[in-house]
Amino acid sequence: MKKRILPVFIGFLVTLSASAQTYITRSGRVIFFSKAPVENIEANNNEVTSFLDIKKGEVAFVTLIKSFKFKKALMEEHFNENYMESNTFPKANFKGTITDLSKVNFYKDGAYTVTIKGDLTIHGVTKNIEVPATVSLSEGKINANSKFNIKVKEYNIKIPSTVVNNIAETITITVDCKYEPFKKG
Repeated sequence: MKKRILPVFIGFLVTLSASAQTYITRSGRVIFFSKAPVENIEANNNEVTSFLDIKKGEVAFVTLIKSFKFKKALMEEHFNENYMESNTFPKANFKGTITDLSKVNFYKDGAYTVTIKGDLTIHGVTKNIEVPATVSLSEGKINANSKFNIKVKEYNIKIPSTVVNNIAETITITVDCKYEPFKKG
């Protein structure tokens, strides 16, 4: 399954040079959280592939929907079959840019608050979003994280009326990626 993710980045990689400006992770993390009257639902995905070009501020990630893990197997089944339709829409992806890249000194330890703007595709629907993020540097290592909300109806995710109190209309998404220098080959 992981090998199917990489072709999504072929076009992105073509624009990147293999210099020290490009960073990658294949173990990024995305968490989604639904706070609803009946129950809270959380799912974790630790198989996110992401690229970061520190010179241009370009960032991209892709993840397989079936890689989200739940505490309850039935929730995972409903998520994949009924809501996300993961056989039809197998992945989610984002491609964007750090709009205020000049705020980040990639050669000095620290935490830098930035804005990332780009296209998020979920359930076959692409929306332009702008989200806050933090880029942290420590001993030459780069970590980037963001927390933002999406409305499920904006991505054509239908919630049956029988479970409308179980799933929130707005879902909180948390992204956390620890990058390493990209090496060709």
